[in-house]
Amino acid sequence: MRILCLDVGERWIGMAVSDETKMLARGLGRVERDGSEIKEIKETISKYEVESIVYGLPLRMDGSISSQTEKTMAFISKLQGEIKIPFMPFDERLSSKQAETILLQADLSRKKRKKHIDKLSAQIILQNYLDSKREEETEE
Repeated sequence: MRILCLDVGERWIGMAVSDETKMLARGLGRVERDGSEIKEIKETISKYEVESIVYGLPLRMDGSISSQTEKTMAFISKLQGEIKIPFMPFDERLSSKQAETILLQADLSRKKRKKHIDKLSAQIILQNYLDSKREEETEE
């Protein structure tokens, strides 16, 4: 079983999935928020045998809730009404900035960066989540 990560934005949802060992995250792509996104997410869950969903929680740098946090939570709440598996929030602060830096270092054009940033952000969020869980297990 795998973990799916969603990076919910205004127009796009970046997606990444873990491997079966829950050690590595792999970017899957992005889904446009055009009304068919829940159907596409359900198809992804089925295809990859997903057992839980991690979603990026866009907090302000001081940790407070922003309008984007509220929009993300509203979408996640709607999704939870449709999909009956566990959902876990994970702090996504600076993941988009980190993704942008990686894409700049790869010397991608602005157009190509825009196409890949959502997927890469989801992958970064999921990898950070997986690493944090491994660290917790090591400490115990």
